[in-house]
Amino acid sequence: VQLQASGGGLVQAGGSLGLSCAISGSISSIIYMDWYRQTPGKERAFVARISTRDEKNYADPVKGRFTISRDDAKNTVSLQMNSLNPEDTAVYYCSARSRSQRYWGQGTQVTVSS
Repeated sequence: VQLQASGGGLVQAGGSLGLSCAISGSISSIIYMDWYRQTPGKERAFVARISTRDEKNYADPVKGRFTISRDDAKNTVSLQMNSLNPEDTAVYYCSARSRSQRYWGQGTQVTVSS
C-alpha cells in the first residue's frame, strides 16, 4: 500500500483547510484509514479514523471541527479541517491499517497562524 498526502499549507486561525490522501497498491487489504499529526518533540497523535464500513472516530481536540471522508471511486481519504487554531499546527500523516501491517504516507505540513 502506498499513500500520498497533499493539501497542507498556511491558514489563519478560524480558517479551513482540506487534506487528501491518495491510496494505491493492495487497497482491498485495508481495514481502516487514519489521519495522525505530529509536532516537534511530541509523539505522533491520532486525529481521525474511517473504516471500510464508513464508521468514523475522532480525537477529542478535533471533534466537531474536522471531518474525515472517503471516495472509493478515487481511492482517496480526505480530512476537512474547520475552525482551525494554532494548536492544530503540525505535520499531518495519513495511515492505512491492514490486518498485519500499518502503512504511512509522507507528512504534509499544516500551519495555523494566530
